[in-house]
Formats: sequence, structure tokens, C-alpha cells
Amino acid sequence: MRITVEDLSWAVSGTGILCDIDANVTSGETVGLIGPNGSGKSSLLRCIAGLRAPTSGAIRYETSDIHGWSARQIAQYVAFVEQALDSDSDLRVADVVALGRTPFRDRWRGLSHTDRAIIDAALAQVGLADLRSRGWKTLSGGERQRAHIARALAQQPWGIVLDEPTNHLDVRHQLELMRLLTDTDQTVLIALHDLSLAARFCDRLLLLHRGTLVATGPPEDVLTPDRLRDVFEVDAEIGQDSLGHLTVAYRGTA
Repeated sequence: MRITVEDLSWAVSGTGILCDIDANVTSGETVGLIGPNGSGKSSLLRCIAGLRAPTSGAIRYETSDIHGWSARQIAQYVAFVEQALDSDSDLRVADVVALGRTPFRDRWRGLSHTDRAIIDAALAQVGLADLRSRGWKTLSGGERQRAHIARALAQQPWGIVLDEPTNHLDVRHQLELMRLLTDTDQTVLIALHDLSLAARFCDRLLLLHRGTLVATGPPEDVLTPDRLRDVFEVDAEIGQDSLGHLTVAYRGTA
């Protein structure tokens, strides 16, 4: 599924947060959204996921403007994974993942055999099959994040939008998550702070700065020393590791 952002702006109480954003994620592509804190990454993702209405402009899934769509309609197309989700309830892990099936179920109908198979597959994909009966309060931050990603996978959306999902994960699970996302057939838009991780796994990058899109393209075109100095205010060296992956090494602040 193609996701298109057309001339999008969003403001709060007259203060512009996003300004004239034009971008797209093509079907099956993994695109990384990068930028300093406060650049508007989370705001843009929430607009794309239908959680905020743009002040102007449009969000399209394929050719359809999602303005006026219900939350249920949007959830049948796109799954959204937020930065940090918490709950005072003590649902089981499997119950949390089962929420991903909500957009496709009748309100009064229980889980079908197909629903349960999809939930089991999602738990296995993120390595939580053995924790399916564990209570939510007993999980670590990383385990909770993987459970939310499993919920998104159980939704079986056309696209997945993720807001810094690697923040609570150790290195192993960061790599496993990124491989999982890049191997899927789904369209993926993912906000990341780790620029080397973004460069390694993303087909393209979108670079936001002060609410505007300042660069888009393959990682090697977007991640340049001059641009990292101007946008992130760091002195960085761009190189390659022994496997040919683009790397970002920081010498210090600029």
C-alpha cells in the first residue's frame, strides 16, 4: 500500500509544528523518519496514522484521502506502534496482542480459530510465544514493546507506522525487529534515533528539521557530514563497516 503525504501542515494554538510536508512511502518499502528531538517526527506519524487531523493538506492510502475515515477503517489499513505504551491493567500478553484483531471482529463475537492462529504467529515472530500467559505488569520495557509490535502484526495491516520502537530494546532485539520489518511485504514507516540502524535497514530516509522535510532519498544521499552538522549539530564521519553497511561515527558536537 502506498502512503502519500500532500502539502501537510499541522499547528497547535497557532504554533506551526509541521509545515508543507510532501512525502510518500511506496508499497512494500521501509522508510526511516529521522530528525532531532522536537523536529516533528511523532506529530507527522500521528497524522499519517489518523490520530491527528492536519491543519491543511492530505494523507492518502493508495488514492483515498483518509479525512473523515473512522478509527476502525484506518486500523484495517495501518497499524500504529507508539513510543511507549503503559497500562495499569494486568492483561496477559496474548490479550494485548489480541487487540490487533479488534478492527476485523464483531463487537460481541469472540476470537475465531483464524484470529487465534494469527495471534500465535505474531507472538512467535517477536519471540514472545513462551510469555503468552504472562501478566503485563511482570514484563520488562523491552518485552512490552515487543508485545505491542506483535499486536500491530496481528492486525495484519497493509502498512505499519512505528514511533521509535527500538528505544526499549537491547541490541539483539533491535536487530531482530529491523530484520522482521524489512523482510515483511508490508509498507513500513519507522521513526529512529539510531542513524546507523536507519542507514542499514531502511530503503530511504526522510529527514525532518523544525517541522519541515529537508531531505529525502537513499541513506547515503541523506546522511552527509554537512547535513548532520547543520541539522543534528554534530561532527560526524560517514563510513562503511566490513559488511558494506553505512555507518555514522560521531567525533563530537559541532
